[in-house]
Amino acid sequence: MRLIKRLLGLIILAAATFSILAYALPRSVTVQRAVTINTAAAAIFPHLNSLKATEAWSPWLYRDPKVNLTYQGPESGVGSKLTWASDHPQVGNGSNIITLSVPNQRVETELDFGGMGTATAWLTLDPSGAATQVKWGFTTDLGLNPIARWMGLMMDTWVGADYQDGLNRLKSLVEG
Repeated sequence: MRLIKRLLGLIILAAATFSILAYALPRSVTVQRAVTINTAAAAIFPHLNSLKATEAWSPWLYRDPKVNLTYQGPESGVGSKLTWASDHPQVGNGSNIITLSVPNQRVETELDFGGMGTATAWLTLDPSGAATQVKWGFTTDLGLNPIARWMGLMMDTWVGADYQDGLNRLKSLVEG
């Protein structure tokens, strides 16, 4: 009985330590990747400013060819919205709406992953001679959830790899 009490005390102490340390972790996470594409920003921008056009280079849509996509609003620019539904755990369900569109410079979106939270994402175009650097990033607020804060430590690895894959697909599409 004494061993069980001691074990239970250690489990409670570990859980409390895990929760307390979580609040020392960052509440906000930002992930960003970049690629240089050998063409002008004007040739790249249409692939960013239309959520339908992102189908051709999205790193997630290749994971589930059966994903259900629904588009609302204008074909491109502010108000263009994509809603997706998938049984694939790395695709899931959510929506993405363009909230800012500056031609040949920047596109911002609001991502909603339902119970998984929300994020603000952006794509920027930075011309340099005949090439353009494209940056893709996002920021999310992990709130007060201790598990989300621990998961935030892995966000750069998880999402960053997908962002780099998407940017590489975009580069191949535009340059190809």
